[in-house]
Amino acid sequence: MVDGARLAPPGAGRPDGVDEGAPGAVRRQCHQTIAGVTEDLERFHFNRAVARIHELVNGLGEMKDGGAAAGWVRRETLEATVRLIGPMMPHLAEELWRELGHATMLTGETWPEADPALLVEDTVTVAVQVRGKLRATIELPRDAARQDAEAAALAEPMVAAALEGKTIARIVFVPNRIINVVHT
Repeated sequence: MVDGARLAPPGAGRPDGVDEGAPGAVRRQCHQTIAGVTEDLERFHFNRAVARIHELVNGLGEMKDGGAAAGWVRRETLEATVRLIGPMMPHLAEELWRELGHATMLTGETWPEADPALLVEDTVTVAVQVRGKLRATIELPRDAARQDAEAAALAEPMVAAALEGKTIARIVFVPNRIINVVHT
């Protein structure tokens, strides 16, 4: 148990639902942190690596107990975190590894690998402009269809107010980036 929250036993199988809700968000953050810290350490950006780990631990702390899926994600995240801090704080990492129930030493373990599927965000923030002036930002599914993106942009109150009484000449759409409405 970690602060009253359940923790899956070492080597437990992956339960259903780990990629949904809060456990899924923490798991995605964990794998993004693994990729980011790996890159930061290769570039000798130690302060950035520590900051990423700190953000991950904060995200993990916000996850409420949610059954077997949350316990499994909690273990995966804690084990990854301990591995990530190993190069910077080896003695602490070894002690934490033992507290997580491992009989082997952390130095004999492999570096964590990020799941490439979890590195891609499902949604993107798209800027909505009217004649080049930012009027709103909207959250859309990655690679949303042009029609859906335009409809969401035109439904924004600030965009609708800017277009009131005007005729739309064209809409410039750059997928996953920007929508610019040009009026006459």
